This record gives sequence, C-alpha cells and structure tokens, in this order.
Amino acid sequence: MIASLRFSSLARKVREQIDQEHRYAHSVRVARCAENLARHHGVDPAKARLAGMLHDLARLYSGERLLNESRARGFEISDREREHPVLLHARLGAALATELFGVEDRDVLSAIEKHTTGADRMSPLDCIIYLADSLEPHRKFPERAALWEYAMRDLTGATRETMRLSAIHQSKKLAREKARGTFGGVSQSAS
Repeated sequence: MIASLRFSSLARKVREQIDQEHRYAHSVRVARCAENLARHHGVDPAKARLAGMLHDLARLYSGERLLNESRARGFEISDREREHPVLLHARLGAALATELFGVEDRDVLSAIEKHTTGADRMSPLDCIIYLADSLEPHRKFPERAALWEYAMRDLTGATRETMRLSAIHQSKKLAREKARGTFGGVSQSAS
C-alpha cells in the first residue's frame, strides 16, 4: 500500500499526481503542520501527515471534472456543490486517496473529506487537517498566527473560530461578487 511508504516516497507520488508545484508545496506544508498539531495533541502523527499530504488530490480539477467524477462515483451533489464544484474536491480527494494510494483508514479519509467545509461532528484528526490546511504558514490573513497559537492549545475552539472567520470571509466575497454582477466568477448579466 502506497500509504505506508516513507514520507519522501509518498511526497514524490503526490507530486506526480498533483502536477503543480504550488499545490504540491501547500500539501507538504499542510502535512508538516498536521503532524506538528497531532504530536502536540496526542493524535497519531502518521495519520495526520498522510491526510495532510493527500488532502488536495482533486483540488486542481476543473468544476466540470469535479462534477463528472463525483457523479461517476455515485456521490449525491447538493445545490451548493453544483454552484461551487470546488467544494467537491474534498470528498473526491478522499475517494482518490483510496483508489490511487490504497488508503483504507476511515480516520484519514474522514479528515480529507472534511478539510474544506468542516462538519457538525469532527474528530481531533478532522480538526487537525482542517486547521493545518487553513493555517499553514503561507496563508496570508491577519488572524492566522493567533489562530495557530490557539490551535496548539485547543483544537475544537480553534476549529470553531477558524470556521467562523471563514464564513465571514466567504459572505463578504459573495457580496463583492454580487455587487460586480458575478457569482462564483461567472457573469450574471441579464440576457
């Protein structure tokens, strides 16, 4: 199983799959942050590193490809996901982790599935991957460093606060798009 390879071998295979240096470097940073958080909070660091490394396998897929591959796997697709197919990359990424990397560990797959939007119920590993993705050092927003410090003390509290700030950011982004006459980057001009 590829998931049991040394980190360097796993990283090389992920680099080949992702095939974009920026996204690959992000995945390495997320894996390292996840491992750090896991060690600090008594969670299996190998699972955290693996989930962090594999979390964005489908992130660079086009909206059309995300929809098509999700349908092909029988995923139920919500209206929100149809409007914003990028949301599907987390669930599809978990499927690809199994199909391409042999990952069968439900904890790892759950963390990959929940890394974008979170969920009502999240395990410590789910929180770790969500936070590592949101707070890795190349993320540039004013609260990042303080949230990282919070995450080192309280996974659940930091996850809630990061989700809250993300929701505020997304609602402001949506308002800007509506004001410009675009929604999801698509022109909404009347015909």
